[in-house]
Amino acid sequence: MNKQILIIGACGQIGTELTLKLREINGKNAVIASDIREGNEELMQSGPFEIIDALNKDGIEKILDKYAITEVYLMAAMLSAVGEKYPAKAWELNMNSLFNVLNLAKEGKIKKIFWPSSIAVFGPTTPKQKTPQKTIMEPSTVYGMSKLAGERWCEYYFNKYNVDVRSIRYPGIISWKTNPGGGTTDYAVEIYNNALLVGKYDSFLNKSTKLPMMYMDDAITATIKIMDAKPENIKIRSSYNLAAMSFTPEEIALEIKKFVPNFEISYHEDFRQRIADSWPQSIDDSKAKEDWGWKHKFDLHTMSENMLNSLHKKFEK
Repeated sequence: MNKQILIIGACGQIGTELTLKLREINGKNAVIASDIREGNEELMQSGPFEIIDALNKDGIEKILDKYAITEVYLMAAMLSAVGEKYPAKAWELNMNSLFNVLNLAKEGKIKKIFWPSSIAVFGPTTPKQKTPQKTIMEPSTVYGMSKLAGERWCEYYFNKYNVDVRSIRYPGIISWKTNPGGGTTDYAVEIYNNALLVGKYDSFLNKSTKLPMMYMDDAITATIKIMDAKPENIKIRSSYNLAAMSFTPEEIALEIKKFVPNFEISYHEDFRQRIADSWPQSIDDSKAKEDWGWKHKFDLHTMSENMLNSLHKKFEK
Protein backbone atom coordinates (compact mmCIF):
# COMPACT_ATOMS: atom_id res chain seq x y z
CA MET A 1 0.00 0.00 0.00
CA ASN A 2 1.30 3.45 -0.92
CA LYS A 3 1.97 5.97 1.82
CA GLN A 4 -0.27 9.00 2.15
CA ILE A 5 1.35 11.42 4.59
CA LEU A 6 -0.14 14.36 6.50
CA ILE A 7 2.19 16.86 8.15
CA ILE A 8 0.52 18.98 10.83
CA GLY A 9 2.57 22.08 11.58
CA ALA A 10 4.25 22.01 8.16
CA CYS A 11 5.13 25.72 8.19
CA GLY A 12 7.46 25.57 11.18
CA GLN A 13 11.25 25.37 11.14
CA ILE A 14 11.44 21.57 10.91
CA GLY A 15 8.05 21.03 9.27
CA THR A 16 8.93 23.09 6.18
CA GLU A 17 12.07 21.15 5.31
CA LEU A 18 10.57 17.81 6.32
CA THR A 19 7.65 18.40 3.94
CA LEU A 20 9.94 19.22 1.02
CA LYS A 21 12.13 16.15 1.65
CA LEU A 22 9.18 13.77 2.01
CA ARG A 23 7.71 15.12 -1.24
CA GLU A 24 11.03 14.56 -2.96
CA ILE A 25 11.01 10.93 -1.77
CA ASN A 26 7.32 10.01 -2.07
CA GLY A 27 5.97 12.40 -4.71
CA LYS A 28 4.28 15.74 -4.09
CA ASN A 29 0.70 14.43 -4.09
CA ALA A 30 1.51 11.79 -1.45
CA VAL A 31 2.44 14.43 1.16
CA ILE A 32 -0.23 16.84 2.41
CA ALA A 33 1.16 19.87 4.20
CA SER A 34 -1.04 21.61 6.77
CA ASP A 35 -0.85 24.39 9.32
CA ILE A 36 -3.00 27.06 10.93
CA ARG A 37 -1.54 29.54 8.41
CA GLU A 38 0.07 29.39 4.97
CA GLY A 39 3.82 28.81 4.69
CA ASN A 40 6.58 30.17 2.49
CA GLU A 41 6.33 30.23 -1.29
CA GLU A 42 8.48 27.13 -1.83
CA LEU A 43 6.34 25.04 0.52
CA MET A 44 3.03 26.29 -0.89
CA GLN A 45 4.03 25.63 -4.49
CA SER A 46 5.54 22.19 -3.89
CA GLY A 47 2.30 20.27 -3.32
CA PRO A 48 -1.13 20.09 -1.63
CA PHE A 49 -1.80 22.31 1.39
CA GLU A 50 -4.68 22.47 3.86
CA ILE A 51 -5.43 24.90 6.68
CA ILE A 52 -5.76 22.80 9.86
CA ASP A 53 -5.98 23.77 13.52
CA ALA A 54 -4.08 21.03 15.40
CA LEU A 55 -6.60 21.42 18.25
CA ASN A 56 -9.57 20.62 15.97
CA LYS A 57 -9.92 16.83 15.93
CA ASP A 58 -12.88 16.87 13.54
CA GLY A 59 -10.97 19.06 11.11
CA ILE A 60 -8.01 16.68 11.18
CA GLU A 61 -10.30 13.69 10.65
CA LYS A 62 -11.86 15.28 7.55
CA ILE A 63 -8.41 15.69 5.98
CA LEU A 64 -7.49 12.09 6.88
CA ASP A 65 -10.59 10.89 5.03
CA LYS A 66 -10.20 13.30 2.11
CA TYR A 67 -6.69 12.11 1.26
CA ALA A 68 -6.82 8.51 2.66
CA ILE A 69 -3.93 9.37 5.01
CA THR A 70 -1.84 6.51 6.42
CA GLU A 71 0.90 8.42 8.32
CA VAL A 72 0.85 11.63 10.36
CA TYR A 73 3.83 13.76 11.38
CA LEU A 74 2.64 16.02 14.22
CA MET A 75 5.10 18.92 14.15
CA ALA A 76 2.82 21.61 15.67
CA ALA A 77 4.07 22.87 19.04
CA MET A 78 4.79 25.97 21.08
CA LEU A 79 8.52 25.94 21.86
CA SER A 80 10.42 26.68 25.05
CA ALA A 81 10.99 30.44 25.01
CA VAL A 82 7.52 31.34 23.68
CA GLY A 83 5.94 28.72 25.94
CA GLU A 84 7.29 30.47 29.04
CA LYS A 85 5.43 33.63 28.00
CA TYR A 86 2.16 31.76 27.36
CA PRO A 87 2.28 28.67 29.60
CA ALA A 88 -1.42 27.75 29.48
CA LYS A 89 -1.57 28.07 25.69
CA ALA A 90 1.64 26.05 25.33
CA TRP A 91 0.27 23.22 27.45
CA GLU A 92 -3.06 23.20 25.59
CA LEU A 93 -1.49 23.12 22.13
CA ASN A 94 1.29 20.67 22.89
CA MET A 95 -0.87 18.17 24.78
CA ASN A 96 -4.26 18.33 23.09
CA SER A 97 -2.84 18.21 19.56
CA LEU A 98 -1.08 14.98 20.55
CA PHE A 99 -4.24 13.50 22.10
CA ASN A 100 -6.16 14.30 18.90
CA VAL A 101 -3.72 12.33 16.76
CA LEU A 102 -3.27 9.46 19.24
CA ASN A 103 -7.04 9.03 19.54
CA LEU A 104 -7.53 9.10 15.77
CA ALA A 105 -4.90 6.34 15.51
CA LYS A 106 -6.62 4.41 18.31
CA GLU A 107 -9.84 4.66 16.26
CA GLY A 108 -8.05 3.15 13.25
CA LYS A 109 -7.80 6.38 11.23
CA ILE A 110 -3.97 6.55 11.22
CA LYS A 111 -1.51 3.66 10.81
CA LYS A 112 1.69 5.39 11.96
CA ILE A 113 2.54 8.59 13.86
CA PHE A 114 5.70 10.64 14.25
CA TRP A 115 5.74 13.01 17.22
CA PRO A 116 8.88 14.93 18.18
CA SER A 117 10.08 15.24 21.74
CA SER A 118 13.05 17.37 22.84
CA ILE A 119 16.05 17.64 25.14
CA ALA A 120 13.75 19.99 27.08
CA VAL A 121 12.37 16.87 28.84
CA PHE A 122 15.56 16.92 30.90
CA GLY A 123 16.06 19.34 33.77
CA PRO A 124 18.56 20.76 36.26
CA THR A 125 18.86 17.43 38.10
CA THR A 126 19.60 15.42 34.94
CA PRO A 127 23.24 14.35 34.39
CA LYS A 128 24.78 17.02 32.14
CA GLN A 129 27.33 14.90 30.26
CA LYS A 130 26.38 12.04 27.92
CA THR A 131 22.83 12.16 29.27
CA PRO A 132 21.56 8.55 29.26
CA GLN A 133 18.44 7.35 27.46
CA LYS A 134 16.84 6.57 30.83
CA THR A 135 17.66 9.06 33.57
CA ILE A 136 16.25 11.66 35.96
CA MET A 137 13.75 13.86 34.10
CA GLU A 138 12.50 16.92 35.99
CA PRO A 139 11.95 19.62 33.34
CA SER A 140 11.61 23.21 34.49
CA THR A 141 9.75 24.66 31.46
CA VAL A 142 6.17 24.18 30.28
CA TYR A 143 7.54 22.99 26.94
CA GLY A 144 9.66 20.35 28.65
CA MET A 145 6.80 19.31 30.93
CA SER A 146 4.48 18.88 27.94
CA LYS A 147 7.07 16.84 26.05
CA LEU A 148 7.76 14.58 29.02
CA ALA A 149 4.03 14.00 29.55
CA GLY A 150 3.67 13.40 25.81
CA GLU A 151 6.38 10.74 25.88
CA ARG A 152 4.52 8.86 28.61
CA TRP A 153 1.25 9.06 26.68
CA CYS A 154 2.91 7.81 23.46
CA GLU A 155 4.24 4.76 25.27
CA TYR A 156 0.87 4.24 26.98
CA TYR A 157 -1.04 4.31 23.66
CA PHE A 158 1.45 1.85 22.16
CA ASN A 159 1.19 -0.58 25.08
CA LYS A 160 -2.56 -0.21 25.64
CA TYR A 161 -3.93 0.28 22.11
CA ASN A 162 -1.04 -0.84 19.87
CA VAL A 163 -0.74 2.63 18.31
CA ASP A 164 2.43 2.76 16.17
CA VAL A 165 3.85 6.05 17.40
CA ARG A 166 7.54 6.92 17.06
CA SER A 167 9.54 9.75 18.56
CA ILE A 168 12.98 11.29 18.91
CA ARG A 169 14.25 13.92 21.33
CA TYR A 170 15.52 16.71 19.11
CA PRO A 171 18.49 18.75 20.30
CA GLY A 172 18.77 22.37 19.08
CA ILE A 173 18.13 22.40 15.31
CA ILE A 174 20.10 24.68 12.97
CA SER A 175 18.90 25.57 9.47
CA TRP A 176 19.53 28.24 6.85
CA LYS A 177 16.20 27.81 5.01
CA THR A 178 13.60 28.66 7.63
CA ASN A 179 13.55 30.97 10.64
CA PRO A 180 13.58 29.43 14.12
CA GLY A 181 10.31 29.28 16.01
CA GLY A 182 10.94 30.68 19.49
CA GLY A 183 13.28 28.17 21.09
CA THR A 184 16.18 28.63 23.48
CA THR A 185 18.67 27.31 20.92
CA ASP A 186 17.60 29.88 18.30
CA TYR A 187 20.84 31.82 18.81
CA ALA A 188 22.69 29.17 16.80
CA VAL A 189 20.62 30.08 13.74
CA GLU A 190 20.56 33.85 14.29
CA ILE A 191 24.33 34.03 14.71
CA TYR A 192 24.99 32.83 11.14
CA ASN A 193 22.46 35.26 9.65
CA ASN A 194 23.90 38.19 11.59
CA ALA A 195 27.49 37.24 10.74
CA LEU A 196 26.76 37.75 7.05
CA LEU A 197 24.25 40.61 7.28
CA VAL A 198 25.80 42.89 9.93
CA GLY A 199 29.08 41.23 10.93
CA LYS A 200 28.22 40.99 14.63
CA TYR A 201 25.87 39.22 17.03
CA ASP A 202 24.64 39.88 20.58
CA SER A 203 24.08 36.49 22.20
CA PHE A 204 21.31 35.99 24.77
CA LEU A 205 23.31 33.07 26.22
CA ASN A 206 26.70 33.45 27.89
CA LYS A 207 29.84 32.41 26.04
CA SER A 208 30.33 29.10 27.87
CA THR A 209 26.79 27.69 27.57
CA LYS A 210 27.30 24.29 25.93
CA LEU A 211 24.21 22.69 24.39
CA PRO A 212 23.51 19.68 22.13
CA MET A 213 22.88 20.79 18.55
CA MET A 214 22.14 19.26 15.15
CA TYR A 215 22.13 20.46 11.56
CA MET A 216 18.71 20.32 9.93
CA ASP A 217 19.83 17.81 7.28
CA ASP A 218 20.67 15.31 10.02
CA ALA A 219 17.40 15.98 11.88
CA ILE A 220 15.36 15.29 8.73
CA THR A 221 17.38 12.14 8.00
CA ALA A 222 16.75 10.84 11.53
CA THR A 223 13.03 11.62 11.35
CA ILE A 224 12.52 9.74 8.11
CA LYS A 225 14.81 6.90 9.17
CA ILE A 226 12.88 6.13 12.35
CA MET A 227 9.59 6.19 10.45
CA ASP A 228 10.96 3.81 7.80
CA ALA A 229 12.33 1.37 10.39
CA LYS A 230 10.60 -1.97 10.92
CA PRO A 231 8.24 -1.91 13.94
CA GLU A 232 10.23 -4.61 15.73
CA ASN A 233 13.33 -2.38 15.62
CA ILE A 234 11.59 0.44 17.50
CA LYS A 235 12.20 -0.79 21.03
CA ILE A 236 11.62 2.53 22.80
CA ARG A 237 8.10 3.90 22.45
CA SER A 238 8.51 6.99 24.63
CA SER A 239 11.25 8.83 22.69
CA TYR A 240 14.83 8.19 21.55
CA ASN A 241 17.82 10.32 22.52
CA LEU A 242 19.41 11.88 19.44
CA ALA A 243 22.79 13.61 19.18
CA ALA A 244 25.25 15.10 16.71
CA MET A 245 27.44 17.83 18.28
CA SER A 246 27.70 20.11 21.30
CA PHE A 247 29.20 23.60 21.37
CA THR A 248 29.10 27.00 23.11
CA PRO A 249 28.37 30.46 21.63
CA GLU A 250 32.10 31.18 21.94
CA GLU A 251 33.02 28.03 19.98
CA ILE A 252 30.52 28.72 17.19
CA ALA A 253 31.78 32.31 16.96
CA LEU A 254 35.38 31.09 16.55
CA GLU A 255 34.25 28.74 13.80
CA ILE A 256 32.40 31.56 11.99
CA LYS A 257 35.54 33.73 12.19
CA LYS A 258 37.32 31.18 9.97
CA PHE A 259 34.90 32.18 7.21
CA VAL A 260 34.03 35.76 8.29
CA PRO A 261 37.28 37.06 9.89
CA ASN A 262 35.85 40.40 11.09
CA PHE A 263 32.86 38.84 12.85
CA GLU A 264 32.28 40.09 16.44
CA ILE A 265 30.18 38.61 19.23
CA SER A 266 28.91 40.12 22.50
CA TYR A 267 26.94 38.58 25.34
CA HIS A 268 23.86 39.81 27.22
CA GLU A 269 22.00 37.03 29.01
CA ASP A 270 18.20 37.06 29.17
CA PHE A 271 15.57 34.67 30.59
CA ARG A 272 16.60 31.98 28.10
CA GLN A 273 19.91 31.55 29.95
CA ARG A 274 18.13 29.90 32.86
CA ILE A 275 16.35 27.52 30.47
CA ALA A 276 19.64 26.60 28.77
CA ASP A 277 21.32 26.03 32.14
CA SER A 278 18.71 23.39 32.96
CA TRP A 279 19.50 21.30 29.87
CA PRO A 280 22.22 18.68 29.19
CA GLN A 281 25.50 19.56 27.51
CA SER A 282 25.87 16.28 25.60
CA ILE A 283 23.58 13.34 24.83
CA ASP A 284 24.11 9.57 24.70
CA ASP A 285 22.22 8.36 21.62
CA SER A 286 23.59 4.80 21.54
CA LYS A 287 20.09 3.26 21.64
CA ALA A 288 19.08 5.00 18.40
CA LYS A 289 22.30 3.78 16.79
CA GLU A 290 21.72 0.21 17.97
CA ASP A 291 18.00 -0.07 17.23
CA TRP A 292 17.52 1.68 13.87
CA GLY A 293 20.97 2.60 12.62
CA TRP A 294 21.11 6.32 13.40
CA LYS A 295 24.33 8.13 12.42
CA HIS A 296 24.89 11.87 12.12
CA LYS A 297 26.81 13.42 9.23
CA PHE A 298 27.56 17.07 10.16
CA ASP A 299 29.93 18.44 12.80
CA LEU A 300 30.46 22.11 13.76
CA HIS A 301 32.94 22.83 10.96
CA THR A 302 31.05 21.14 8.10
CA MET A 303 27.77 22.66 9.31
CA SER A 304 29.26 26.17 9.54
CA GLU A 305 30.68 25.93 6.03
CA ASN A 306 27.37 24.68 4.63
CA MET A 307 25.31 27.26 6.55
CA LEU A 308 27.39 30.25 5.49
CA ASN A 309 27.66 29.18 1.84
CA SER A 310 23.91 28.55 1.64
CA LEU A 311 23.01 31.81 3.39
CA HIS A 312 25.40 33.78 1.17
CA LYS A 313 23.60 32.47 -1.93
CA LYS A 314 20.21 33.13 -0.33
CA PHE A 315 21.06 36.76 0.50
CA GLU A 316 22.46 37.40 -2.99
CA LYS A 317 19.07 36.64 -4.59
